[in-house]
Amino acid sequence: MLYPFSALLARMKYITRWSLMHSTRAESLSEHTCDTALLAHMLCLIARRYTGTPCRPKTVAVAALYHDAPEIITGDMPTPVKYSSPTLRDAYKALETESVRCMTGLLPDELSEELSPFISGELLTAEEKRLLKAADRLSALIKCTEEQRSGNHEFDAALAQQKAALQAMHCPEADWFIEHCLPCYTQNLDELTRQQ
Repeated sequence: MLYPFSALLARMKYITRWSLMHSTRAESLSEHTCDTALLAHMLCLIARRYTGTPCRPKTVAVAALYHDAPEIITGDMPTPVKYSSPTLRDAYKALETESVRCMTGLLPDELSEELSPFISGELLTAEEKRLLKAADRLSALIKCTEEQRSGNHEFDAALAQQKAALQAMHCPEADWFIEHCLPCYTQNLDELTRQQ
């Protein structure tokens, strides 16, 4: 018997994010997922070292790798559309839940049982979900910043929205990252690798 789950995941590279906006450089779902996983892991390390927030960095990083997997089936629905009304939000949530069920049905039962909690995020604590959401927002913030730095004003409003959303989260780990790490994203390779 064949199990196409992994082949389906490999299709993340074909899903383009920010589809309603002109981008100077396209971002795939695969790229966003990797960035979010790296950021989530870092936020968890910041949480453990600096804020004392209990979390499991490896578990959160793996959950981040799967956090947008349903979009392989649904596509990337823009946030303003997804949350424009309670009806659309609930309909999208139901579609996402059904997508997870369909995807995990492409695995043997034993593997489906192990992977489902990562894809749905149900194995994460409330604090871990908050850190993952902050990482997701940071990834979007970084993309918006890169676009704006490239002279693309299409992302001005999205950048302001991401900043406001991160501030509203009151996430000390994201605040620490924004203060100590985010400014480095404007540096070139020579600046990044220069010894201090």
